[in-house]
Amino acid sequence: MNREELIKKWLDHNLNPDEQKAFEGLEDYKDLIRLSESVEDFKSPNFDSEEVYAEIKSSLKPKTTKNWIRSLLRVAAALIIGFSLFYYNSTLDTQIETSIAQETTVSLPDASTVALNAQSTLTYNKKSWSDKREVLLNGEAFFKVAKGSKFDVITTDGKVSVLGTQFNVVQHDNYFEVTCFEGLVAVSYNSESIKLKPGNRFAIIDGVIKNELESLQKPSWLHSESSFKNRSLKHVLSELKRHYDVTIDASKIDVEELFTGTFTHKNLDLALQSITSPLGIAYTKSNSVIVLKSE
Repeated sequence: MNREELIKKWLDHNLNPDEQKAFEGLEDYKDLIRLSESVEDFKSPNFDSEEVYAEIKSSLKPKTTKNWIRSLLRVAAALIIGFSLFYYNSTLDTQIETSIAQETTVSLPDASTVALNAQSTLTYNKKSWSDKREVLLNGEAFFKVAKGSKFDVITTDGKVSVLGTQFNVVQHDNYFEVTCFEGLVAVSYNSESIKLKPGNRFAIIDGVIKNELESLQKPSWLHSESSFKNRSLKHVLSELKRHYDVTIDASKIDVEELFTGTFTHKNLDLALQSITSPLGIAYTKSNSVIVLKSE
């Protein structure tokens, strides 16, 4: 049996005793064994000797032993890196983040979709998705969940569980809000649980629990607007800063004053006017710094 056939059968772990003896007689036998030991822990469960042999076949043409071993080692190094990256990436969580004024839509492994609002983070694991449909959310997102097993949205303030529905979740500092637009949503917080039907909203804002109604068919932010009903101005201004890269000085106004209204995500001056005019607040703007004061 010639050299190429011996090496091919060695890659396939298919040498008989006589062939094994012939293989051990190759002048580069020790180098090949060291190579085998170095890649042993990195072999894929679907390791294919034919494929590997095809990769190194060109290196088996008449060349010096030294050159042939160098070529094979390069292939082995590529295999090690490839197998390592495959294993590493398959166990990592997938994390999507949006920055100021950025929105994005995420497709999950089951065809569910998530629209992610500005300055938000969504995390999930593709590998375990078939066993557990679960995402971690920090920020705001609108979910369209494909029917199937239970789907959980985990936040630091509470958990939202559904089977197949459409809902919006907001989680920021001292602000947790869940609005059901379709289906049925179960919200768990502390040791309590509440179920929301379409058009119902549950919120915990600055420690105060609110049960409210929603007349819209979808969250206003999907249409580049932020809407509020009886919300503290401090939360409205925090949302403004998620859509505009500005610094706001509100030290001269009462940020606990309640605001009801809407502001656009596409025009800063118009947004500021929409917030300040109803409350009798004046503002000055210098570069990216906004100063608010009572009129």
